[in-house]
Amino acid sequence: MYCLETKDIFHRYSNDDVVLDGISLQVPQGSIYGFLGPNGAGKTTTLRLILGLLRKQRGAISIFGKSFDAHRTEILRNVGSLIESPSLYDHLTATENLALLQKIYRVSRERIDKVLELVGLSGTGHKKISQFSLGMKQRLSIAVALLHGPSLLVLDEPTNGLDPNGIVEMRDLLKRLNREDGITIVISSHLLSEIEKLVTHVGIVHGGRMMFQGTLDELRLKRQQMAAVTLGTNDDRQALHILSEDAPNARIVDGRIVMPAMSNEQIAGINRRLVERGVDVHALGIAGGDLETIFMDLVGR
Repeated sequence: MYCLETKDIFHRYSNDDVVLDGISLQVPQGSIYGFLGPNGAGKTTTLRLILGLLRKQRGAISIFGKSFDAHRTEILRNVGSLIESPSLYDHLTATENLALLQKIYRVSRERIDKVLELVGLSGTGHKKISQFSLGMKQRLSIAVALLHGPSLLVLDEPTNGLDPNGIVEMRDLLKRLNREDGITIVISSHLLSEIEKLVTHVGIVHGGRMMFQGTLDELRLKRQQMAAVTLGTNDDRQALHILSEDAPNARIVDGRIVMPAMSNEQIAGINRRLVERGVDVHALGIAGGDLETIFMDLVGR
């Protein structure tokens, strides 16, 4: 079952500015879905449409198996979100900020303590938000999104501006929320290498169009298929001659022999054949199969 599904979402801001052109997301229940693309690809616009922050122009949106148009209020009661910078009162503590929202959401006082514990801020006491680090503010923003106990969490670039330690903390927090509380998470990001460490499913958007959608394993398979094998030898010209039948597309690039992707058995056989023919192999590796390379290949750049 899909927790969130969109079909052929279209949006333009002016007659000549089509931002989204046929975006169809399929977010499985209980997944962490990485919505990837460069800045300006249409990620934030898509998320704003999903949350009802923009008027839908064309297409369909369903959340929890229900039409967003027909069940908007009911759906949003079970959705938490963080889009761009949250509204926090710097002169108040974390508890005081959440207490203001507690009355709006009509949740118990105990819920404040629960979400602060979830995001690792239960020990901040009387510390004002103005004294918080950026990472702490981001975690408090997640606490705000979690206060009413949502089943779906929608986050737009939550690691933006964080230092490496803050990124690791945010990643661990989201994994824990997904694993222990069963919350489905949609997270947009342009940090392709970072998102791979977090998500179960991936959607890649560019120029307002979906370029790829599937599981992380399917994306990794694509990466494996695109990866190149590199060799460093003591005689590259002789090595190319020996490999002419097994790897006719092999070439020398920046002092290394580069060959198309192949199985581990094929790589081992090539290495063995070169050594048997008197060519020393001093380096053997894989290159070009990272997510950045996959993305650039998908968008045709």
